Amino acid sequence: MNSKASNNISEQKFQFSPIGIIQSPYQEKFAIPRQPGLVSAAKGQILLQNEANNSELLRGIEQFSHLWLIFVFHGTLAQGWKPLVRPPRLGGNEKMGVLATRSTFRPNPIGISVVTLDSVETYLEAKKQQAILHISGLDLLNGTPILDIKPYIPYSDSLADAQAGFAQQAPQASLVVKFSTIAMKQLNELQQHYFDLKLLINQVLAQDPRPAYKQGKVDNKIYGMALYDLNIQWQMYSLEQIEVLKISQHNVHQ
Repeated sequence: MNSKASNNISEQKFQFSPIGIIQSPYQEKFAIPRQPGLVSAAKGQILLQNEANNSELLRGIEQFSHLWLIFVFHGTLAQGWKPLVRPPRLGGNEKMGVLATRSTFRPNPIGISVVTLDSVETYLEAKKQQAILHISGLDLLNGTPILDIKPYIPYSDSLADAQAGFAQQAPQASLVVKFSTIAMKQLNELQQHYFDLKLLINQVLAQDPRPAYKQGKVDNKIYGMALYDLNIQWQMYSLEQIEVLKISQHNVHQ
């Protein structure tokens, strides 16, 4: 490619429209696992839209167990980006170049995530077809715009000898999660309306979703996290244990 053509490409702007929207239990950034697959009980749906809302686009996709999602970090767009960020895996104390991390604050706010494909569904709503992908293990905010979907190919996408620097090993989800008497009663009343709710809460909290600088430390703060339309209040009593104090329904948009 000659330099003139290269310069022309570097000056171009590209515009994309989402092909779908994520429905996710995560209503806010806090408590979303830092990578996909860490919380298998996190189930959601991709609702295809506009021209992509066509079952023909999904023909054969059920042959694959996992999918790559290319998406927009819509929840942090307004905050812009910086060349240096503080990865949580380094305790939030050491700066790295943004392109050496998976920070949400990027020059182009685009992310990738691998999820499990549970099933494919198509139904009619108001005489219009709606195509849906049911997925799990997701780490995406509710309402995330999806730009593209690709099948996960193990022989090319999983490299046994790959080196991952400071993130070579998966984080340890070692915290024990217990429920207070009140929270357990509330959970029992809600379980029938929310699939695997107890497992979801357990898996999210076992990761210690607090800010990186607080991990490995005990504090007395009562935290709240929004899953579905629920507010889950919890507290870390020791380095090994978290207790869920209360589970209540609320309007997350208020």
